[in-house]
Amino acid sequence: MTICDLTQFYSPYSGGVRRYVAEKASHLAAAGDRHVLIVPGEKTARRIEGLRTIYTIESPLVSRNARYRVLLNLNLVEEALEREKPDLIESGDPYQVAWKAIASGRALGIPVVGFYHSHFPDAVLRSVAKYFGSISVMIAEEIGQRYVDSLYNRFERTLVPSAGLAELLRTWGLENVETLELGVDTAIFYPDAARGAAARKRLGWPLDRQVLLYVGRLNPDKNVRRLLEAFAKLHELQPGRFHLAVVGDGMLRGALQRLQEETGAVSWTRYCSSAAELADIYRAADLFVHPGVKETFGLVTLESQACGTQVVGIRGSYMDNIIFSGLHNWSVEDDGDALAGAIRTVANGDLAASGLLAASSVGSRYDWKAVFGRLFAIYREVIASYNP
Repeated sequence: MTICDLTQFYSPYSGGVRRYVAEKASHLAAAGDRHVLIVPGEKTARRIEGLRTIYTIESPLVSRNARYRVLLNLNLVEEALEREKPDLIESGDPYQVAWKAIASGRALGIPVVGFYHSHFPDAVLRSVAKYFGSISVMIAEEIGQRYVDSLYNRFERTLVPSAGLAELLRTWGLENVETLELGVDTAIFYPDAARGAAARKRLGWPLDRQVLLYVGRLNPDKNVRRLLEAFAKLHELQPGRFHLAVVGDGMLRGALQRLQEETGAVSWTRYCSSAAELADIYRAADLFVHPGVKETFGLVTLESQACGTQVVGIRGSYMDNIIFSGLHNWSVEDDGDALAGAIRTVANGDLAASGLLAASSVGSRYDWKAVFGRLFAIYREVIASYNP
């Protein structure tokens, strides 16, 4: 079996889509199957790594910090697909590349599935709500639903990372939805206090403060401004108690650097491409803070809990379903002061004990082996039933 992943939601540094694709490639190789990856890049190239073939297509940057690019040369996409002749294509974004995947799949007689990584209509609605009135929001919402229906009903299957979001999309009119929650590599992400202590010294984080950790893009869609507001409030109320460690880059880098200068209590790492090093970073923190309110899954929160580090955030996203230390102390409002209060409440508890309980739940339910076993079964079913 040869599977092709085609997406422009791909940074060479980090990100949930990148980790999902990398894990998939490893599991395909372990089964003796081939993996083809087609993504935007700095230059056009093709390289082979064992059973994996990677195409990068020269594309302009849309984010100089996180290094995301927009893939415009769609002819090269079809040339790569025609050359590799995969048994199935998985499209990982909802824009022009998705439409090209569908068109090329039909032209070449290859089934195409879509992965609904991001609930992108929400981002549009937030922008409309900010600048226009409620009637405009209603119009934009209807347009967004029609677009989702029109695009994703053309795939053989639409893979969705949470049951709640899958149900919402069904009410919108999607007829091909499959729920596929993501997972973690439990051989890498597991509790280890000794490794965490060693990593904390190596990273230079203070030993006499509670370290709050955030891992992810520094972009408005991740609600990072709330995290920065919350930490500024915490520093004002209890200077010397907390330290903020951030791993990631994006549009709000400048705001983070200003907070770093103002408080002297912020550590920033641009990216971490090593899963083992990332696991140590999770272990080294006292508490993981995820301010997102529009998450479709929340892979980093699952990884953090797998390493024994409890998570706190804002209630109300699809991420709620994978929090195993309870939501009762989480913020109920999308507000910096409310999030700061939630952090203080959770930080006053027994973080080590609750973290270990969460790790046990994650380890027993979210191993990548089970996730890809189900995914590959879906692939085989789609390939077997496909009628070009």
